[in-house]
Amino acid sequence: MTTSMNKKPLQITDLTFRDGHQSLFATRVRTSDLEAIAPQMNKAGFWSMEVWGGATFDVMTRFLNEDPWERIRILKKLMPDTRLQMLLRGQNLVGYRNYADDVVTAFVHHAADCGIDVFRVFDAVNDERNFQTAFKAIKAKGKHIQGALSYSLTESKLGGPVYNIDYFVNKALIIQDMGADSLCIKDMAGLISPDDAYNLVKALKNKLKIPVNLHSHFTSGMACMSMLKAAEAGVDIIDTCIAPFALRTSHPAVEPIVIALKDTPRDTGLNLQHLLELGEYFEKIAPKYRDFLDSTKISVIDTGVLWHQIPGGMFTNMVAQLREANALDRLHDITDPVISVQDMRNELEL
Repeated sequence: MTTSMNKKPLQITDLTFRDGHQSLFATRVRTSDLEAIAPQMNKAGFWSMEVWGGATFDVMTRFLNEDPWERIRILKKLMPDTRLQMLLRGQNLVGYRNYADDVVTAFVHHAADCGIDVFRVFDAVNDERNFQTAFKAIKAKGKHIQGALSYSLTESKLGGPVYNIDYFVNKALIIQDMGADSLCIKDMAGLISPDDAYNLVKALKNKLKIPVNLHSHFTSGMACMSMLKAAEAGVDIIDTCIAPFALRTSHPAVEPIVIALKDTPRDTGLNLQHLLELGEYFEKIAPKYRDFLDSTKISVIDTGVLWHQIPGGMFTNMVAQLREANALDRLHDITDPVISVQDMRNELEL
């Protein structure tokens, strides 16, 4: 029988409102559909909810004709008890190039004023210099800095001369020293295997003073197993989605993880019945967006990601663009060159 002395509930960051639909439906879910369920999501007890950042700013402006800033303000009013989180691309903010320091500062300050409580900041090549201005601006607003490490591999598993445990631990220590309040292992392509998740989290927990979060897309099919092994290793927070917006190139579903950990030292404490009711709502709205799903294969997982390593949120938007151009049959014309570049990169780094 587990005693209260050795219980350490696993905290959950919910990604349904941002990365869930970015990774499945090309970020096309409208604010009105999120607004309708937000009060019930507020009652779930998540550590945080990622609701903004990534591709949301771009898509809302270009395709949905909505005000991205207003989405934050609306959700903050409806979810006052939940930390609202965003994904920030470091010096790139939510765009595709580096911006001047004053732009970064103004953007972060305005996002904080609109209601963002947690800023997950990453750089695609883990160049921590691109964190400096954003970290300073977040700290000035008294908000939570979650520094992120982009997880990548040159081999089938963690190791080799580049992406090994020492690389990630040393980078994590730098991010902690820069003022991060927590650290995220950002496995955007779903590459981390269960044993690597265990060993990496264990190493990070032994060295860091700040909480550790694991983010892993379901693309390869390993994420649920890796989340459980990370929980065994002491990870503090994991990222999941409500089931209808989970799996495929999205993230593990929260419901089975809640049951798997029930009555264990890592019991999440989340109410399964409430989560199932949330799932019923997302099942109802999902058909609106089904045309954005990747229909290029029957399988729910894409084992090819273990080779091409294309991030989940990028893949679904790429499929949507190809479909609009009536060129979906040319998907391999994109993935094959990516694989070739990966091969060349690996040869150079080895």
